[in-house]
Amino acid sequence: MKSLIYNTLADKKKNGKKSFAVLIDPDKVNKGLLDELVELSVTAKVDYLLVGGSLVISNHLDECVQQIKQSCDIPVILFPGSPSQISKYADALLYLSLISGRNPELLIGQHVVSAPFVKQSGLEIMPTGYIVVDGGAPTTVSYISNAVPVPADKNEIAMCTAMAGEMLGMKLIYMDSGSGAKRPVSESMIKSVADQIEVPLIVGGGILVPEKAYLNCKAGADVIVVGNAIEKNASLIKEMSDAVHSVPVTI
Repeated sequence: MKSLIYNTLADKKKNGKKSFAVLIDPDKVNKGLLDELVELSVTAKVDYLLVGGSLVISNHLDECVQQIKQSCDIPVILFPGSPSQISKYADALLYLSLISGRNPELLIGQHVVSAPFVKQSGLEIMPTGYIVVDGGAPTTVSYISNAVPVPADKNEIAMCTAMAGEMLGMKLIYMDSGSGAKRPVSESMIKSVADQIEVPLIVGGGILVPEKAYLNCKAGADVIVVGNAIEKNASLIKEMSDAVHSVPVTI
């Protein structure tokens, strides 16, 4: 199984370097906007482009990924909301298991159904423990998953969930308060989790300003993901990227 992108993530974590990823929802971009986002991402030295969403009701995922790949060399990682959101044209796939919920379909059920197709895709598969944190408002991911998010003030629950995910073999932990969250994951929760795991930690949801991205990295996040804020103001890409990459290297 390929592990080029994962090895890069792991090496960055080992060397104390932070990464910034832009999340692109195929439902919310047209060709012109996608070209603009990619151009801004290249200029801002964005590390990864995540493509996907909780629903993805359009049928142009392949076209979206191909357009990105034709325009830049930034690795494209799929962030799927369902087994149908797979494109062989991407570089890697976050193979998400919703470890914060108790919905068996999102823990393993959908993975069983999608396994043959995923294996045949040729994508680099990155097993990811997905932890949804209460962001202060109902989000698409919480509705679709039919799972109760981790309470925002229960750091110990998030910490133990992440530890369990790592010990079960997850190569990444992704903490997400959801698109459009009123309240992003707190720095104290991020630190509680980061202090207890060795795999790279991804954090997203409700990150609206560069200062928050910076503080999340200082707290222990290895990768910051921003989507909703950039959909509203694409010029934030450079500010967010600069903030993440300005975090002092600590080993």
